[in-house]
Order: sequence, then structure tokens, then C-alpha cells
Amino acid sequence: MTKIPHDQWHGIFPACLTMFTADGKIDEQGQRKHVDYLVESGVHGIIACGTSGEFISLTNDERMVVTRIIIDAVAGRIPVIAGTGHYSTHHTIQLTQQAQQAGADGTLVILPYFQKPPKPAILNHYRTLKQHTDLPIWLYNNPAYAACDPVTTLELVQLHQEGIICGVKSTFDSVVPIHELLNMCDKSFRTFYGTFQSPLEALMTGAHGWISGFLNFLTKPCVQLYEAVSSGQMDQAKQIWSQLLPFKQLYSHQHLGPTNDLAIYRAGLDLMGQNGGFSRLPFEPLNSEQKQKLHDLMIQQGVIA
Repeated sequence: MTKIPHDQWHGIFPACLTMFTADGKIDEQGQRKHVDYLVESGVHGIIACGTSGEFISLTNDERMVVTRIIIDAVAGRIPVIAGTGHYSTHHTIQLTQQAQQAGADGTLVILPYFQKPPKPAILNHYRTLKQHTDLPIWLYNNPAYAACDPVTTLELVQLHQEGIICGVKSTFDSVVPIHELLNMCDKSFRTFYGTFQSPLEALMTGAHGWISGFLNFLTKPCVQLYEAVSSGQMDQAKQIWSQLLPFKQLYSHQHLGPTNDLAIYRAGLDLMGQNGGFSRLPFEPLNSEQKQKLHDLMIQQGVIA
């Protein structure tokens, strides 16, 4: 299959769930089934071992096992971007080189997390990585989870002009960074919105695509949302988002009680007859009462009969 150049990547890129068994083992068969579900639902690319892929619960070797399974299951149908970020620059280089050898089309690299390195060190983390890989590097700008300073628009522009990065996952509720990057970067730079709070607004303002764990669940309507915006059918896009919004609010407003978002996606997939799998502890699945509430909402919104 002809590969799409990285400067033309666009659309819906789920941060693919990593499928585990109930006892926490990697579920290769379940992973392959889920990848097929995503591709057949019309997604335009897949992120392997991102945040929703629970990379933080995987060893470096396991991250490569999952990445290789996803690349093999995709079989060249769409781009696969491997999440290879680590606090350690050394480990990030190793993971990125292994992903490149495995056939990844690009890499998504989280800010160096937890230890709060100063800003010059954060920027040099990416500069050093670029010296050791030919893969397109997307910067995963998620300061809330990384617990370090965000990379500013001007710093992203600088790294792009230096030839270090060619895209960003902008994980902020606000779409202001999307506006700024589209205005300040050339067209080869890929600006993707990276959370489930305001994807409609981000896509309407010109974001090239949407990356989120939310896209593992109700995937077809999310693809339809992107297609509606891309074709200028804004009323239809608003209608689709209004149908999706209650599912986002299950987590953002904790309507099910205390839970994690991945548990919602996994249970929803199971209710749709797909493979939801399990997370590794400390993430726990929905309890029976929570599943029933999700089931009722899915019927109410016409997702299942």
C-alpha cells in the first residue's frame, strides 16, 4: 500500500487501548481484534502505546511487544505512530529506534515526566532524540500528566523550524494553541487536538485531526464528526457532537461515580459486542451498577438497541 506522507496526515487517530487479560497479561488476540475494529470503523491513523495505551504500566520491552502487534495488525492500511516517550532521554532514544525498526511511521513523544526538568532540558530532550532517529517526531504537549512546564507555541515553532519536530498533540482544553500554531507554522506541521473536551471547536478552527482515547469507543460517529467538519457540514457536526457529549460527561462530570475513562471505553466496547479487554491495576473496571448506567445511556443515544 502507498504510504501517506507525514505532512499530509489528518483525521481521527485513536490513542489505541492496550488489551490486557483479567490477570494483567498482554492479550495479543484481543489487541488484533481491536485494531481491526478501529481500522474498519474508518480511522485515519493509530497511536500505539500512548496514554490511553497505558504505556506507564508497561515495561520498555512490553511497549515494543504491543507496538509490534499493532503495526503487524494494521498491516500498512493506515499510519501507526508509536508512543516512545520516557522521562529518560536514553530510554526515549532506545524505544524510538526500536519502533523505527519495527516499522512505525512516526513517533509521539511525551514531555519528560515526573522529575520536572527545566525548560532548556525539555527542549534539548527532543533535539537529542532527533539526532538518533529518522522517524517524524510529534511532540506530546501534555503538561498536566507530565507534571512539567508546557512547551509554548513559540518554542514549538522554533523546534519545527530547526527540523526537530513535525507535529504536535495539543492536550489542552483550550483551542487557542491550535489557532496560534496554524497561524505561525507552515502547512507541513501537523497540529492535532489531543483531548475530548473541545474537539468540535478544534476541528472547526482547522486542526488537522484529533487524537484521544475517547476514539476507541463510538469510533464511527467520531469519524463522521471529522468528515462533517471537513466537508463544511457544521450543523451535522454539531448534531453528532451533541450525541457524543453525554458519553464524555460520564467521565468529566463523574456521572457514574469515581472511575477512570478507560473503564468506560472498555465496558462500552463490550456492550457493543467488541473486545474491551481490561486495564492493569490500579485502574479498575466498572462495577455492575456503573455498567448498567452506561448500558442505559447507550440505548438512550441509539448506540445499541
